[in-house]
Amino acid sequence: MSKQEVSTQTLRQPMGHFSQATVVEASGKLVFISGMTARRADGTIAGIGNITEQTRQVCENIKAAVETAGGTLDDVCRVDVYVRNIEHFDEIHAVRREYFKPPLPASTMVEVTKMVSPDYLIEINAIAVVQG
Repeated sequence: MSKQEVSTQTLRQPMGHFSQATVVEASGKLVFISGMTARRADGTIAGIGNITEQTRQVCENIKAAVETAGGTLDDVCRVDVYVRNIEHFDEIHAVRREYFKPPLPASTMVEVTKMVSPDYLIEINAIAVVQG
């Protein structure tokens, strides 16, 4: 897959760890990853009350899903991020820098009032293009 970050000076440069847009020359499989939370495989929730630990678990869950589909985090083209507190923006993007390398996926982040569990602070869904 050829993934390319799009950047133009006619738009404000991103404040976080994402691209303005992402272009993909695709001949592979589209992988739609459902909203991932900080729930571990054993059913427990990682990092209750800790946005850094929850974001790390969410990224690990996305990584596991895309790898099971035959790809890597480099194949992720888009993420949608739902947070309980938009003030956690910097902490979330610090963790994202550990997982997503340039060219970065396009991204949207919104604050929501409720999630399936009151212990969830973040949920991320993703789209990847995987070769083969």
